[in-house]
Amino acid sequence: MRHSLLLIALLAPPLLAAEPTPQQVEFFEKKIRPVLTEHCYSCHGAEAAKKKKLKGGLQLDTAAGLRAGGDTGPAIDAKKPADSLLLKSVRYDDLKMPPSGKLPDAVIADLEAWVKMGAPDPRGGALAKKQVGMTVEDGRKFWAYQPVPVVNREATPFAKIDKLILDKLTAAKLSPAPLADKAVLVRRLYFDLWGLPPTPEQIDAFVHSKDPAAYEKLVDELLASPRFGERWARHWFDVSRYAESLTLRGFILKEAWRYRDYVIDTFNADRPYTDFIREQIAGDLLPHKSPDERQRNLVATAFLAMGNNNLEEQDKKQLRMDVVDEMLDVVSKGLLAQTVTCARCHDHKFDPIPTKDYYALAGILRNTKALEHANVSNWIEVPLPVSPEVEVELKATENRITQLQARIKELKSAATGTGAKGALAVAAVPGIVIDDATAKKVGAWKESTSTGTYIGPGYVHDDNGGKGEKSITFQTEVPANGKYEVRLAYSHGTSRATNVPVTVFSADGEKEIAVDMTKTPSVDGRYVSLGEFNFEKTGQSFVIVSNGGTKGHVTADAVVFHSTDKKPEKAANKKDAKDDKSATDLKLVEDELKRLQTTGPKRPKALGVVEEAKVEDARVHVRGLVGNQGDVVPRGFLQVATVGKLPDMPKAQSGRKELADWIASERNPLTARVYANRVWHWLTGRGLVRTPDNFGTTGEPPTHPELLDFLAGEFVRGGWSTKKLVRAIVLSETYRRSSTVSPELAKADPENKLWGRANRKRMEAEQIRDTLLSVSGQLKLDAVSGPTYPANVEADYGYKHADTRRSVYLPVFRNSLPEVFEVFDFADASVVTGQRNTSTVAPQALFFLNNPFPVEQAKASAARLLGEKLISDDERISRAYRLCFGRDPTASERTVTAKFVIGRTDADTWAAVFQALFASGDFRYVD
Repeated sequence: MRHSLLLIALLAPPLLAAEPTPQQVEFFEKKIRPVLTEHCYSCHGAEAAKKKKLKGGLQLDTAAGLRAGGDTGPAIDAKKPADSLLLKSVRYDDLKMPPSGKLPDAVIADLEAWVKMGAPDPRGGALAKKQVGMTVEDGRKFWAYQPVPVVNREATPFAKIDKLILDKLTAAKLSPAPLADKAVLVRRLYFDLWGLPPTPEQIDAFVHSKDPAAYEKLVDELLASPRFGERWARHWFDVSRYAESLTLRGFILKEAWRYRDYVIDTFNADRPYTDFIREQIAGDLLPHKSPDERQRNLVATAFLAMGNNNLEEQDKKQLRMDVVDEMLDVVSKGLLAQTVTCARCHDHKFDPIPTKDYYALAGILRNTKALEHANVSNWIEVPLPVSPEVEVELKATENRITQLQARIKELKSAATGTGAKGALAVAAVPGIVIDDATAKKVGAWKESTSTGTYIGPGYVHDDNGGKGEKSITFQTEVPANGKYEVRLAYSHGTSRATNVPVTVFSADGEKEIAVDMTKTPSVDGRYVSLGEFNFEKTGQSFVIVSNGGTKGHVTADAVVFHSTDKKPEKAANKKDAKDDKSATDLKLVEDELKRLQTTGPKRPKALGVVEEAKVEDARVHVRGLVGNQGDVVPRGFLQVATVGKLPDMPKAQSGRKELADWIASERNPLTARVYANRVWHWLTGRGLVRTPDNFGTTGEPPTHPELLDFLAGEFVRGGWSTKKLVRAIVLSETYRRSSTVSPELAKADPENKLWGRANRKRMEAEQIRDTLLSVSGQLKLDAVSGPTYPANVEADYGYKHADTRRSVYLPVFRNSLPEVFEVFDFADASVVTGQRNTSTVAPQALFFLNNPFPVEQAKASAARLLGEKLISDDERISRAYRLCFGRDPTASERTVTAKFVIGRTDADTWAAVFQALFASGDFRYVD
């Protein structure tokens, strides 16, 4: 009998041979192993083998078992992974595995991704050996969990940096590269601190300065600029998976921009990193001294709320834990470089993180509410405090809206005494009434009285069939030329169509209106107004209701024509006059409500989280299953990274404040090390730990552990100041060295792990875009803060990014990124990304050749160049190269360019020059 994941039976040996990367290990532990455990091991595990009940000859609880295969043949096709039996089976195209029921789409997608990456399996080869992670006791001996050494603060920390680097180079009998040329160095510094190129004038000012402190002064100038916060906030957004929409349906997170501005302001103000941590984890629980401080704290908690969650998940208990897992991932990986979420289903297989530690932390975040659950759950937007003066204005508006809503309800109810209930005779309806009983029908309409509310003998519906084949025409002859309001009576309900096409034929022509019949009719609970139209006594006066293009039932009850040219003294009777006044009053009230809701002052809100109403500890979820609850675990932290006694958890709060304090403590062995390593990485292109999101046993150890500890200690002793740490690093000779490498150094240290030279870095996607705009003169540096897309954007699909402000202010829409971002390895906004990919693929070259954006910037650059007071082609060539590369052209570059432009002064020629320069490697790389 073929059984549960027999589909994974015989994974091809070539796919499993390579050593998995840390990222692949994490993916397997979080996404694949739990599936195998839940769906396979009972029939394809060691226990089944021991009892001689192994199905299909497969043992799937070890990598060797996967490689050995079973009775059915290979489950993965190495040459055509998409055609693998594994994937066909889980899709139910072939074996239909597991037989107990098809796996969720998300799980199938994970298996597809695993197969595509080569089915990496870190479990080792021994069939009988159970892989066990490091114990907590042994873990405390591991470098990352040991306390950061306490040493005296250095007066010149950059000197200590250089000494620690040179010591290792000297031990390896190697000499470092010389210091970089001043023109190269100033360009490097601008890009690293601002993310923007220096102008030729700024380069000249530094290169020609005689001041021995010119470099130090330039560093301080760049650190003090608002451009610094814009650049360094973008680094943090990779870690915090910042985005302004969800993949699901392209939902827009309309208040996410506040978090973006908060992070930029935090870096510019150089507020302590510990405050930054506390605000992002527990801002809503922190004390405050002013409305502005309270507002800042609330906005910061978007850090937890920005996950790309599946709001359509119908198992809300599962969704709740998935959200907790996502929040725990950004906290643990982003702030501590720990893959804690690998312990959701079992003890961590490699690091000293038992499952109980996972649920101790998850218990804290489980008491944190990030979603309001419904059929499609929704994120939470918390109201922000305002000044007392604004509060008075907002309260007045909110009270007036409440009053208007109550008045509308009152008027609608008064119109029929008790609302729209029961049958109503045609003669009792004011105006010219055409009932469905006398209307002309095309197709088979079904008569009904089931709702109990209708005009005349009943109403009709299309029985949700024959779509596009049925219509009903309500025709009359008006008694006199004039303007009439036309109303449609229908039977509403949840099974009705949302887009019923209703066409009015009048002296004005024909007009189609879409009616949502799931909604209660807005007039007296019976009618919807189709609008006011001019009708002539001998002209066309009819309304057609069709079921074309609809889903759900289409109903029709009656159409009523009300003259709007009537005079009070000619009202047919008192009832008509009363109805007319009620309708007028209702319209006036509805108009005022609409005006207040659209143009009135609005209370500011922020994407954030709140505390759950009931605070409790979590239970272990056996194998990660919400329906398989184990022991209760008291809320707490990672044992291996905890020094001293744990604080008591509050009974009335989640414990996020205590979690934030634990992470932000100088006694935490991870926090300062992780951030110091990130800063080194952001400045030099590589971390001292080259797996910046993983300080565990599957990550890389630091190349210079003493230097990392020194930087972490210096960071803490310097008040957790980012700018002080940046300043110390960029003032070092290590940072200022040339990227040019001697043959001896290149051979001895090809990966530059000894830091004998600078790394040549390709610009990130945002830098490429901003530099194109800077060269062309189109970059708007004064366009900052606030929402940066139209307020009426409801979904991100197909959004066109046409703004010319800095890239950090472009909306990060998960379904619609700017093309330059997609081509040049922008970070995945759904996961923590401490280190971006740097790919080299054909679309990158094609982007500069064919994409409209660089072509437009080349034209604008040419117009800028030709508008400057430059006399000769030679001057223009120099200027173009200096704008693009920060240097003069070489002799050969000047010769080639001169041959191309000689005798040609048109803008298209110079645009072609700029486009060629944009497409060159020198434009995209910083030495």
